[in-house]
Amino acid sequence: MSYLEFYGFKEIPFANAPDLRFYYDGYQYGYIEERLIHVVNQMGGLAVVIGPMGMGKSILSRHLLDRLSAASTEYEAGLMVIVHTAITASWLLKKIASQLEVPDPADEKTQIISQLFNRLMEIHEEGRKAVILVDEANMLQTREIMEEFRGLLNLEVPGKKLITFIFFGMPELDQYLKLDEPLRQRIALRIALRPLSPEALRDYINYRLSKAGSDKKIFSDESIKLIHTYSRGVPRLVNTICDNALLEGFLQKAQFIGPEIIERVSGELMLSEEPPAPDSFFVRPEGSKTAEEVKAPPSKEEKKPEKEEKGGEPKVFHIG
Repeated sequence: MSYLEFYGFKEIPFANAPDLRFYYDGYQYGYIEERLIHVVNQMGGLAVVIGPMGMGKSILSRHLLDRLSAASTEYEAGLMVIVHTAITASWLLKKIASQLEVPDPADEKTQIISQLFNRLMEIHEEGRKAVILVDEANMLQTREIMEEFRGLLNLEVPGKKLITFIFFGMPELDQYLKLDEPLRQRIALRIALRPLSPEALRDYINYRLSKAGSDKKIFSDESIKLIHTYSRGVPRLVNTICDNALLEGFLQKAQFIGPEIIERVSGELMLSEEPPAPDSFFVRPEGSKTAEEVKAPPSKEEKKPEKEEKGGEPKVFHIG
């Protein structure tokens, strides 16, 4: 027997891998998604979602992609996940072309841009909107790359742009956007994700328990308060603490998760009880570079990307 059977779950309730079945649209997430949809419908050009590690950027991007892809008569949408910094402008343009289903993208940059413009005009004439979501956009760390995004945003028809980009990234993305000030000035919407409040954390836990198949109250009120203290409202840490607590509760044959179990597993995870200052969620990580410190050109050697999955929506491409 595992803790699934012991607590009556049909699924693992607090897995950290993005799973749209457990997407929580309460608190800020549903609100943010509606604002992003508004930018897309207005063809606003560039939207940016900023958040520290574990705040739900990836699942938000995938849920938005799923929503856009379901309305294929309105949108041509794709998602790129940037997994390293050594990318070139021509390579990036070719991947964007692939996302937009440009047939046989060229190798030469000016030809790719011409192909992209023709494809974007096709999408526009069909009455649809082109949208590219970029997860881990903080990996875009050169002026050359930012200039290419600006160039694509200059492709427009009277009254609207032909493509919208939505960047999801760590707080240092703000610094990298400063590499190209004209691009930064094209940001139509910038949103910073906030940690879950105590009330939102309670709702989040109950929502995931319910989606996993249990409507029982498993975590005591005091336990939930401690989870907020130790996780600091970061959803990824909430998942980790709760998953470990359920395992510990199963091993102890405890029908309810009390504060002593949360104390135990949080200690094992080396989570500090002292919450950091509010600003610390957005402090640049030690050793990371500011825009002014980024001087090296992108590597000319292109690491071979993982193969793109064929067929079906939504389209996700991992660059790296």
